[in-house]
Amino acid sequence: MLLKGETSDWEMVIGLEVHAQVVSKAKLFSGAATDFGAEPNSQVSFVDAAMPGMLPVINEFCVEQAVRTGLGLKAKINRRSVFDRKNYFYPDLPQGYQISQYKQPVVGEGEVLIDLPGGESAVVGIERLHLEQDAGKSLHDQHADYSYVDLNRSGVALMEIVSKPDLRSADEAMAFLAKMRSILRYLGTCDGDMEKGSLRADINVSVRRPGEPLGTRCEIKNVNSIRFVMQAIEFEARRQIEVIESGGKIVQEARSNPGSVPSIFSDHPPTPDRIIKAEKEIKTLLPQKSEYLVSTSEFSDMKTRLEGVMSMRKKMEKDEAGPTLRKRQPKTTTSPSTQPSGQQTPGDDKPPVLQRRD
Repeated sequence: MLLKGETSDWEMVIGLEVHAQVVSKAKLFSGAATDFGAEPNSQVSFVDAAMPGMLPVINEFCVEQAVRTGLGLKAKINRRSVFDRKNYFYPDLPQGYQISQYKQPVVGEGEVLIDLPGGESAVVGIERLHLEQDAGKSLHDQHADYSYVDLNRSGVALMEIVSKPDLRSADEAMAFLAKMRSILRYLGTCDGDMEKGSLRADINVSVRRPGEPLGTRCEIKNVNSIRFVMQAIEFEARRQIEVIESGGKIVQEARSNPGSVPSIFSDHPPTPDRIIKAEKEIKTLLPQKSEYLVSTSEFSDMKTRLEGVMSMRKKMEKDEAGPTLRKRQPKTTTSPSTQPSGQQTPGDDKPPVLQRRD
């Protein structure tokens, strides 16, 4: 399918990354439950919360589900697969990294046959299928000033199914996602409930003139509806065409679902007006006064209080340790003639006699 531009026709090149939640009673590396709709933070193990010393143990059933899905995709099952760490910071990712797979996934290349309007069909290649952990959930609408975090979903097993860039229209992408959901449901490896977040997709879109090399792609994250997939692809393709035809350059980036969060980033060359506008938009997103900055007097006060606490702590530790045992010294006897006046002799219970000196 070609899109009409002002200067020429354009061809879309599309690839999907489908995130499917594995049907399993336990998470990928812990025994915590995976029930949907449970009370917030009621299904979180020490492993999910990234407590020190907690070691992950693979859920064998999740691996079986991934292999079963790979067989349904006519894919190669790798006898050896390796997990990797994907390091990034996010408030609902307690570990600070995601356990995923990259170079050695559990499932290799496969294919899916999709049915298109008009009775046609097409084969879409599968690049790989790998297992990974899901992150928690950030809630931004529960409080006016704070965001809440629910870790029930943290550590839930996901299958990421990556297609090859074989799709050429939004209709083909919709057909691919619908066929993938049908396969997963038939195999019993994912329930496919997109409204619950069990199935969602990242869409990679680029445009090129027919016959030219592949263009620079942009990724649209976390699309949770087949209808939204079509809208996102058409919107992103039109945007890229306008940028290129106006003399701009496409920058590879991850973008939000169109219509959800306005983006302050632009692929057009920066101009003074755009810079001023972006600065104003950024300032509106920042708090008026940072809670993390303290004055010199406040810092001195905190330092004094901290030193007092440390001194009290040392005293408490000394008291808890009890009296210090010392080596007993041998008793020495002193004759009455050499005993100083007013000094108590050893073993004498009487108080010393005070004598007046002239």
